[in-house]
Amino acid sequence: MTKTRNLIFVLAVLLCSAAYADDQVRIGIGLPYLNIGVNLNRYPDLVAVPGYPVYYAPGVNANYFFYDGLYWVYQNDNWYASSWYNGPWSFVDPLAVPAIVLQVPVAYYRRPPAYFRGWRVDAPPRWNYHWGRDWDSRRSDWNRWDARAARSAAPLPLYQREYPQDRYPRRLEQQRALQDRSYRYQPRDAMVRQHYGRRPAQNVPPTRSKRTRRDDGDRR
Repeated sequence: MTKTRNLIFVLAVLLCSAAYADDQVRIGIGLPYLNIGVNLNRYPDLVAVPGYPVYYAPGVNANYFFYDGLYWVYQNDNWYASSWYNGPWSFVDPLAVPAIVLQVPVAYYRRPPAYFRGWRVDAPPRWNYHWGRDWDSRRSDWNRWDARAARSAAPLPLYQREYPQDRYPRRLEQQRALQDRSYRYQPRDAMVRQHYGRRPAQNVPPTRSKRTRRDDGDRR
């Protein structure tokens, strides 16, 4: 009898977990099997970052940006991108994040991580210190972008305002069909084009132990 009760309990837990995971995917707040913690009820208000072809969302409790046709979120030490405001999200390796996004000043991060503390708010985060020498040697030009020579910002996909959470398209095929019909913009940044239209499940973040970074004591 005890074994039977235990089996029933385990099955109940598994069924509840499956229902919860399915709900996470259906409401569009991340990759299948991955929740990045962004769950918006409606299309966010986006404001241009002065001098940059980038928007940020001052009313969203996340490091949330829009650049060149994609939404970008910096969450839990990882970058993610999506063509829709509430995901699903695709992990972006630090080596593949557009330089212009990396150049956005600290002041426009609504939830700056602890290691941003003490950094100038009118300057970009110190990614070269945070991600280490190997990253810095491979992305040595990341902070050489000149904001004064910035191209114009991509148009916002305002058609997505018509799709609050209760009408949000659940399937990638739905999202792509709506985007093809209502938003004809094509990214101009080569790095953005690498992510545009990619299926989120094809790209997942590495384990934290594999990330190469300098220790906090190396910052100066």
